[in-house]
Amino acid sequence: MKTEHSIFKLTLFPIAMLMVVLAIGALVNFNAQRLAEQQAALIEDSFITAKRAELSGYVDLAMSTIAPLYSAGRDDAAALEEAKAILRNISYGRDGYFFVYDLDGNNLVHPRQPELEGKNLGGMPAIRSLLNAARQGDGFQRYFWNKPSTRKEAEKLGYVVLLEKWGWMVGTGIYLDDVERTTQTVRGHVTGTLEKLMAIALAALLLVFVTGLMLNAREHRMAERQLKDMAQRIVTAQEEERARVSRELHEGLAGGLIAAKFKLELAEKKLSGDIEAVKRFLGDGLEKLIQAITEVRRISHGLRPAVLDNLGLSAAIDQLKTEFEERTGVRINLENTLADRRFNKQEELALYRIAQEALTNIERHTAATEVRVTLSHEPEGVSFVIVDNGRGFEIDDLNRTGGIGLRNMRERIEYLGGRFDIFSEAGCTSLMAILPGTAVRAPLKIR
Repeated sequence: MKTEHSIFKLTLFPIAMLMVVLAIGALVNFNAQRLAEQQAALIEDSFITAKRAELSGYVDLAMSTIAPLYSAGRDDAAALEEAKAILRNISYGRDGYFFVYDLDGNNLVHPRQPELEGKNLGGMPAIRSLLNAARQGDGFQRYFWNKPSTRKEAEKLGYVVLLEKWGWMVGTGIYLDDVERTTQTVRGHVTGTLEKLMAIALAALLLVFVTGLMLNAREHRMAERQLKDMAQRIVTAQEEERARVSRELHEGLAGGLIAAKFKLELAEKKLSGDIEAVKRFLGDGLEKLIQAITEVRRISHGLRPAVLDNLGLSAAIDQLKTEFEERTGVRINLENTLADRRFNKQEELALYRIAQEALTNIERHTAATEVRVTLSHEPEGVSFVIVDNGRGFEIDDLNRTGGIGLRNMRERIEYLGGRFDIFSEAGCTSLMAILPGTAVRAPLKIR
């Protein structure tokens, strides 16, 4: 990827992250408000239910105190005054008292605001709603009234009952400002908790963002180093391959052709002389030419084996096996279940080069006396394993000092999406290559 593309992506990434953060913040705020309202409503409902039960108990208690007068059917002035006195003296809590109104809205009892007694308050919406509630039998009503302890208006839940014989409305109420404080506290707690969670989430996103930038920069530097290392390895491998081909041409083909040239020149000089000597020199020259042709074929085969293109991987591995055994005298135990199956050309070439490089390393470095090659086709793919009983080596040391051949093997397989594993110790070195999707096997060992 070009550097400017990477910079462009790094420029867009913070903007995208900011948009994500803002979207998350808006969603969290919306959910916080909704959750706070739900919690407050739930708590308020619970409080109101408890307050209703409490008010009903208070009124029942007050009614029981005047029940002897009311049940006796007395409606004389003395009985009514006695009932009023009883209700004036009943109180609970700091702001709990009982009030009495007649059905025209005249206040008859108000112990906390005695100045209201005798006044007609029927024009006030609160009193009208209480009278309607008493007539309908519902009894409960929410309204605003002056709170004695604070001298400020506050919401109140009232409960009233109708005494038809006397034409009275008797009731009491509980102020709800404590409920409002509680619900506000709940809203604050819920909102505050979610805001803290949002802050933590934002901090986490910021940390991820900064970490991502650092990792991106680090990966970019590592990728550049790897590209440079890979380019250097490619150049080194090319030079080594050129040197090998040059050496083989010089030592093999050139030497054979020069020897054939000398033989033919000697034969030319002997034409006027000994015929037998001429035949001998011509025979030697022909033999050298045959050797040169064989060497050319060997070098050509090493560069690109025709059998791989024409007959496939199995035939090419068989040829490698035969040449290795003839050249080294070390027998290869080959287990091949591929038969004549053909695969992708890149896959066949990769496995062939791995086999070629591995057998070359075994020949040059391991002093092995036994080699096992397993080539198998499974439903998932192809598995290729080469094991020898040579002296082994330290893989870490080889990676530090070079190991271009092993790196080339690994890169060939990983380029195709496969897996490359190697195991080595004294007496056993195993190499395993698995093409994409193949089943993983444990390395084989020769003991």
